[in-house]
Amino acid sequence: MADRSRELFLRAKEIIPGGVNSPVRAGRAVGVDPLFIQRADGCYLWDMEGKRYIDYVCSWGPMILGHRHPEVIQAISDALDNGTSYGAPTDLELNLAKMIVETVPSVEMVRMVNSGTEATMSAIRLARGFTGRNKLIKFDGCYHGHNDSCLVTAGSGLATFGIPDSPGVPADLAKLTISLPFNNLKAVGLTVEKFGDQIAAIIIEPIAGNMGVVLPEEGFLEGLRKITKENGILLIFDEVITGFRVSPGGAQELYNIMPDLTCLGKIIGGGLPVGAYGGRRDIMKRIAPDGNIYQAGTLSGNPLAMAAGVTTLMILKNKEIYAKLEEKSRFLFSGLIDAAKRAGVDIVINRVGSMGSVFFGKKPVFDFASVKETETSKYSSFYREMLAQRIYLAPSPFEALFVSLAHNKETMKKTIDSAFNSFKKLGSMQ
Repeated sequence: MADRSRELFLRAKEIIPGGVNSPVRAGRAVGVDPLFIQRADGCYLWDMEGKRYIDYVCSWGPMILGHRHPEVIQAISDALDNGTSYGAPTDLELNLAKMIVETVPSVEMVRMVNSGTEATMSAIRLARGFTGRNKLIKFDGCYHGHNDSCLVTAGSGLATFGIPDSPGVPADLAKLTISLPFNNLKAVGLTVEKFGDQIAAIIIEPIAGNMGVVLPEEGFLEGLRKITKENGILLIFDEVITGFRVSPGGAQELYNIMPDLTCLGKIIGGGLPVGAYGGRRDIMKRIAPDGNIYQAGTLSGNPLAMAAGVTTLMILKNKEIYAKLEEKSRFLFSGLIDAAKRAGVDIVINRVGSMGSVFFGKKPVFDFASVKETETSKYSSFYREMLAQRIYLAPSPFEALFVSLAHNKETMKKTIDSAFNSFKKLGSMQ
């Protein structure tokens, strides 16, 4: 790690827990201390000593156009000229809401919040208030922010109640959440058979992006939709990562599944803090002030974030962008597969559109249990080797890599060459 980053990290640990404001940034999963970033542009990051890295974290997904896209920067600048926050409605939030409603298939009304965590927390509360039920089904390995209802691990047996995944989460609240294996429709059916009239909602990342990228198997999402409809349970898609990433309308457009509620974030803020939740009109009308289910936020609909989001989504209306992202991503990830093969290292790539993951091993990766069976120590070594070659990957084997519009053949070829060198070094250590 660069000396300046090391110095800053040591200072940060004295006054910020762990030296970071979000745990994965600390780099403990890959055995490094974090780089402190000075600036970003296009597909590049620069550390505090001016070293340049090709970035595949993309601020954990939002920078689909690349860093500092000139139109987005101009929109933020124009909004800034008028002020930073009003605590009152603006046409910008109306414009962004209209674009979301027009693009995301299931969303008839939408409420802006400040983060993905706020979005999922609010959607779960709304589902409980709307149905009059309290229990929630989630899936092992899916992350829905750090709200209490979702910081829950799976029970010891099929369809057993969750236990708190963090001190501070009341056990009585955790008991209302049931965590099941991803892609296991049978487990869902048995759970609903047992507790159906108590379950308010099933919440899921339709394409998991927080245990690495894990795709839904054929029929899984369709099965969830059928079960929930038949039992008066709301289906919540957490599309904080996949919304406007895998297609303009997210995973629900890609797989043609209509959830009852959808949670959004990341891309809709164009790189600024934002979140949103929306869905069926009859459900959303239950939110205060129209209804009696309360949710509020001082900075919700912040004009700077709304301006960045409106401009980003306006640019993404050009469908050719998604074709370009698919082409770039196919080139990169197929190149990584080829590089690993030439180096004699076994990897599995899971990819949808411009998001993907590199898993070390031979077996298919389809749920959290199979993710945990991959050779995560090899990913840690791979990460460190790539970082030494100025390629910035997610500092965890359980996160996604993202391709942006700013990545080009030159940067991706360099990435593939660096990966081959890293794979080769790993192969020699086997």
